[in-house]
Amino acid sequence: MFEVFTRFADWLAFDVLSLAPATKTGDAVHFFIEDVSKIYVLLVVMIYVIALLRASLNVERVRNYLAGKNRAAGYVLGSGFGAITPFCSCSSIPVFLGFTSAGIPVGITMSFLLTSPLINEVAVLLLMSLLGWKFTVLYIVVGMTVGILGGAFLDAIKAERWLQSFAQKALTAGQNTQLPDQQEVEKLSMAERHRFAKDETLEIFGRVWKWVIIGVGLGAALHGFVPDGWIEQYLGDGQWWTVPAAVVLGIPLYSNATGVIPVMESLIQNGLPIGTTLAFCMSTVAASFPEFILLKQVMQWRLLATVFVMLLLSFTLVGWLFNGFSSFL
Repeated sequence: MFEVFTRFADWLAFDVLSLAPATKTGDAVHFFIEDVSKIYVLLVVMIYVIALLRASLNVERVRNYLAGKNRAAGYVLGSGFGAITPFCSCSSIPVFLGFTSAGIPVGITMSFLLTSPLINEVAVLLLMSLLGWKFTVLYIVVGMTVGILGGAFLDAIKAERWLQSFAQKALTAGQNTQLPDQQEVEKLSMAERHRFAKDETLEIFGRVWKWVIIGVGLGAALHGFVPDGWIEQYLGDGQWWTVPAAVVLGIPLYSNATGVIPVMESLIQNGLPIGTTLAFCMSTVAASFPEFILLKQVMQWRLLATVFVMLLLSFTLVGWLFNGFSSFL
């Protein structure tokens, strides 16, 4: 699906700019071009499509279903949708904004945001070939559990009060606006629906485009920073403290679930325990600096810090769990 962005980055970085693929500079520039172009396209397409659906469909019934007595089902649906969408953490943010504007509760939206970068179909297939189906199934269950419990916790503490003002207003407007019934929706012309979707896309894109450059630029600058063999050398003895250390070490780095699988394979082959490896890779994918730079545009510091601590604790517990049960799987 995303091969076109890889080819575009190959052409621009290696053909036009004449950078060598094997160098850290070439790799960093290629990483930057590929991720920025991918996120920009996803940002525009996803916000436009969700806004168009809001203008075309009667979503009030769905919104009320997710906000009412079936909130628990909403967490499962949000996490499940995150698991089947092939987005990295930064690419998931446009969908987060679309859900918020539609008035969907923050906890359900966060269930999606927490799960999406951790699980996708490519990563699952690669992980199955690397670790086998038992580890893969456990990884999927644990990843979705993080999303479901995280969403429920954030709803319990009323995390919507810690959104940025524009996101808070969008959520309130989405929850309080009486959406037209199906007959009224059908009266809207396609041109009117397009104008609504276009205006919302331009407004949101105008707020976040520069932060995409800053966030991905930071990830590109740090890409490949840790010297080869360093992680295995210092974190390979399996002691309890190596798991939280691996989680902290993964924070400055940035990758997606697909890109981190080869790193995982290399670490395991070089003797790093499976739980420590998973904790490091999950932190790299879902708790990186670039992601939190982007999330700061829609979250206040309190919510950002809460999500950050929640993720670090979750990844540490996952690492200890897999290290403890690895001999039985």
